[in-house]
Amino acid sequence: MSPYETPGVYRREVVRRPRPGLQTGVPAFVGVAERTGAGDPHEPLVLTSPEALTDLLRPRAGGYLERAVAGFFENGGRTCFVAPVADDSERALRAALERLEAEEELDLVCAPDVMHHYRAQLELLLELPGADRDEILAEQRTAVRGKQLLLLDHCRRLGNRFAILDALPEVDAAQVLAQRAGLEGADGALYYPWIQLRDGEMVPPCGHVAGVYARSDEAGGVHKAPANETVRGALDLDREIDDAIQARLNPQSVNCIRALPGRGIRVWGARTLSRESAWTYVSVRRIFLTAARWIDRNMHALTFEPNDLKLWARIERELSVYFESLFHRGALRGATPQEAFYIKCDVETNPPDVRELGQSITEIGLAPGIPSEFVVVQLVHDASGTRIAGPTTPG
Repeated sequence: MSPYETPGVYRREVVRRPRPGLQTGVPAFVGVAERTGAGDPHEPLVLTSPEALTDLLRPRAGGYLERAVAGFFENGGRTCFVAPVADDSERALRAALERLEAEEELDLVCAPDVMHHYRAQLELLLELPGADRDEILAEQRTAVRGKQLLLLDHCRRLGNRFAILDALPEVDAAQVLAQRAGLEGADGALYYPWIQLRDGEMVPPCGHVAGVYARSDEAGGVHKAPANETVRGALDLDREIDDAIQARLNPQSVNCIRALPGRGIRVWGARTLSRESAWTYVSVRRIFLTAARWIDRNMHALTFEPNDLKLWARIERELSVYFESLFHRGALRGATPQEAFYIKCDVETNPPDVRELGQSITEIGLAPGIPSEFVVVQLVHDASGTRIAGPTTPG
C-alpha cells in the first residue's frame, strides 16, 4: 500500500553513501595507553578526531601518543588507527604490529613512544660523567634502532604500508647520520629534527608528518611527494637546519624539517631509507604500495576462475583501467598510457608448468613520475643583458 493518501508531489531526501574507495594517508599509531572502556585492552581502535583518543584511551603521562594523534588531525588527517600497548618494550611493539596486520585500511605506521625512554634517560643522565652517560645512551640508541627496524620489517613483509620514523631528540647532524646508518628499507623514511609545539613541548615529528602525508594525498595523490608542506602546529624546531646541514643529510636520505624565512616550518625532504636508486623517493615507493593494495582488494574475484585466455584478458583489462586512471592523474610518466605502463598476462607469462600449479602470473611495468627535487633556474649573461633562461631539472 502506498504511504501517500492525497495526490500531489512529495519530496523525499535520500542520502546515497559513496562506495568506499582506497583511502591513503591512514596511519596506525602504536603508543602506550590504557583502554578506558570495556573490550580487549589491546585491540586497535579507529579514530576520526583527536578528542576520540582521550574518550577511549588514557595515554601515558609524559608520552607522545596524544600529541602525535593531535598533530595528525591538525595537519589534515581524517582517519587513523591507534594500537595501545602496556609499555614501550620491543615485545609489546611486536605484538601490536602483529595485531595491525589484519587492518587493510591503513597504509602508514608510526610509533612515537619508541622515543619516550630515550628522552627520559637524557634528562636523568645530565649529572653523570660524560663516559658513563655516553655508554648508557649508546644502549638506549641500540634499543630504539631495534624497534624502528621492527617497523621497517613489518612494512616490508606486508608490502602495503609505509613507516614514518623519528630521529633521536637533541642530536646533531653527525648523530642523526649514525642513526640513519643502522636503518635500511624502501618502506620507511626518517624525519629530523623534533618539533616544538605552541606550549613549548618538544615532540617527535611522526604524527605531524603523517598528517602532511594525508593532506598531500588528498590534494594531489600519493604520487605527489609529501614535502614543501607546512607543518601546522609547529612553533619551532629542536635544531636549526641550514643549507650546509641539509647538504650533508639529504644525500643520506634524512628528511629535514626546516624553518624557512617567510614560509614557516616545512617538510623539506621526501626520500626513503633505501639504498636502491629505484626506491629513492617516498612518492615513487607509495605508488607501488598503493597499487599492491588496489590489486589485493579488487582481484580476489578472479580466484578459481578457469586459467585460460579469457581470464588473462580480463586481468589485463581491469588492471589497464586502474593504471590508466593513475596516468591521467599524473602519477605515471609518458605521453601516452602505452609509455606509462604495460601489463602482460598471456601464454608467455603462464606456460603449462605454471598453469599446472594453479597459478596465473601477470607482469606489470610502471614508469612513475619523479619529484623535481632540484629545480635550477639559469641566469644567462650576454651582450643583451641578463635574462632568465628557464627552469631545468638535473637528472
